Amino acid sequence: MKQYLEFSKEVKEAIEAGKPIVALESTIISHGMPYPQNVQTAREVEQIVRDGGAVPATMALIDGKIKIGLSDDELEMFGNADNVAKASRRDIGYLLATKQLGATTVAATMICADLAGIRVFVTGGIGGVHRGAETTMDISADLDELGKTNVAVVCAGAKSILDIGLTLEYLETKGVPVVGYGTDELPAFFTRKSGFPLSISTDSAEDVAGMLKAKWDLGLEGGAVIANPIPEEDELDPAFINGIIENALQEAKENGISGKETTPFLLGKVKDLTEGKSLVANIALVKHNAKVGTEIAVAYNELNS
Repeated sequence: MKQYLEFSKEVKEAIEAGKPIVALESTIISHGMPYPQNVQTAREVEQIVRDGGAVPATMALIDGKIKIGLSDDELEMFGNADNVAKASRRDIGYLLATKQLGATTVAATMICADLAGIRVFVTGGIGGVHRGAETTMDISADLDELGKTNVAVVCAGAKSILDIGLTLEYLETKGVPVVGYGTDELPAFFTRKSGFPLSISTDSAEDVAGMLKAKWDLGLEGGAVIANPIPEEDELDPAFINGIIENALQEAKENGISGKETTPFLLGKVKDLTEGKSLVANIALVKHNAKVGTEIAVAYNELNS
């Protein structure tokens, strides 16, 4: 296994020193935001992690290796390249064998983090059950991964382009705890509320860290969703964004967009229809998640040291 993993100098030193490490995905760089905002945001998010007392480990597949931490040059290359494959669980083996560039989704980042022994991962939002999944069976691999891989995912809830109710039902079936961080309902990415209540809520990083430790000490496999709402000042008006999402969903249907192309298409369309407001909100929520995720990673590291 070790032949496939390549650690950055910063991450390697952090492991040796027993420092807390926060995993970050690379799909947000290659497929989630346009250049140069993608690279700038990635650098700023990494710095938030450092400022909080942890070390960032952005994951990516490069030249037949799983990179655990990217250099500044690699970040820039990733943000600029137009031949980056979107890598989920099913794609990792092929992309490594063919030495293609692969940007890790939530599911793939969880796998890479688990292989590296990193337990906390920060992202924007998780994938989920797509609207109409009762006929299309379009369900993100993120949910299955959360059911079996021991990594906590700090996010702003499920992307609001999804069927949030069914996403929560699926996570419950898989035994995945969904913790509202400073909220008692699941946030919906661009907005703080979705109308779907959560059974677990806390505003304490120590409580989350303690829950994760107890869960994994008991051998209860699988991750956890730490749902951290977008800051109040950055959220979009729910009526405004929901109307735009409905338009984007209709356009995707008319254009026959499906599978892993759905989310990038919808987020791109939402960005255009909001005249860039959704991109500003996306950047704000990722930074906020980085701050909270770092606090949890530090608390979890203290419990285990």
